[in-house]
Amino acid sequence: MKEADNFFDKVYTIARLIPFGSVTSYGAIAKYLGAARSARMVGWAMNNSHHQAKEVPAHRVVNRKGVLTGKHHFEGTSLMQQLLENEGIIVIENQIQDFERVFWDPTEGLP
Repeated sequence: MKEADNFFDKVYTIARLIPFGSVTSYGAIAKYLGAARSARMVGWAMNNSHHQAKEVPAHRVVNRKGVLTGKHHFEGTSLMQQLLENEGIIVIENQIQDFERVFWDPTEGLP
């Protein structure tokens, strides 16, 4: 499990770099980390992120279509949406609106 823990730590590092008011996808993080087929593992990391001592903005990580697929891992029924809306992101029926505009690609934004 040590290798998975290390991968999770890398995922958390990238997630913490997502700019306020932006989102990225599980797959974009996986691709940046050189593990393009590991989007699901990024999702597992996000599901486990609330156990981290340093906060991880997991609400900024969504699926490749901008759907809030991880929302059931947040307390309450709409916390993930509320957190995104607090950053100026419009969400209608669990779908981020103007997804291309608010999407942050770590392969373009990071060295």
